[in-house]
Amino acid sequence: MAELSLHSLDPSRPVLIAGATASGKSELALRIAEAQGGVIVNADAIQVYANWRVLTARPSRQDEARAPHALYGHVAGDVAYSVGHWLRDLEPWLNQAQRPIIVGGTGLYFSALTEGLAEIPATPDTVRRTADARLREDGHAALLAELDSRTAARIDQRNPMRVQRAWEVLTTTGRGLADWQDDTPPPRLPLSACQPVLVDLDKEVLNARIARRFRTMVDSGALDEARAALPGWDPALPSSKAIGALELIAHLRGEIDLDTACERATVATRQFAKRQRTWFRARMGGWSRVTGVAA
Repeated sequence: MAELSLHSLDPSRPVLIAGATASGKSELALRIAEAQGGVIVNADAIQVYANWRVLTARPSRQDEARAPHALYGHVAGDVAYSVGHWLRDLEPWLNQAQRPIIVGGTGLYFSALTEGLAEIPATPDTVRRTADARLREDGHAALLAELDSRTAARIDQRNPMRVQRAWEVLTTTGRGLADWQDDTPPPRLPLSACQPVLVDLDKEVLNARIARRFRTMVDSGALDEARAALPGWDPALPSSKAIGALELIAHLRGEIDLDTACERATVATRQFAKRQRTWFRARMGGWSRVTGVAA
């Protein structure tokens, strides 16, 4: 595995950049945009929310001044946002003169974009509320036990959000998510039409970056963001899934000290990065693997 040479990229074709949290993919996107032009488009399911900038490592205002950015912080924190919403929001950026540089850590967004997305009916609010309540009271294992076997075998069973989504689809439509996925229409942007890059750092290097980054986030304003969220804090809100939010809220409530909050959030981030890396390696065999960009 080597660094990416900017000279190897075609300035006229879209670029996809995936990678685990803290892998440096956003900086890679900036380097490409500054060298070749283009608009950087978010493909991270939590960075869409307006109420977290620092905690979710959204590009800073200084970064946004270096190149055009889109689909960052454009959704209210209490609004559910699905991969279908993202594909619809992405569409205008696939049909303009500036080529998109699509970057993020949500593998499902990239698979929907490059492999297609099943046209599943929307989940009614009543079903969503029931799922939220059961997740809080019984845990995602209870929902997982009620899924059809084909769907259960296909999804990430350790991810409560994925399990809940599959349960909502089955409850709403009477069909398993796997059946809907098998009826998927053609992709909007197949891999053959773009330049897909996976930033894949050594595990120890990535873990060290994660440890440094969370404390930097706290020092740079993440604790202030959590303080602003505290009066109306609801762990069931979509944006509350941001890694580290629960721990910082617990600290502000006096339940744990700041060092413990940072340690727990760092552990949670490492676990999340491990799941991301596992998913990417299983699903992104056709992507070019790099460790960064050549100077």
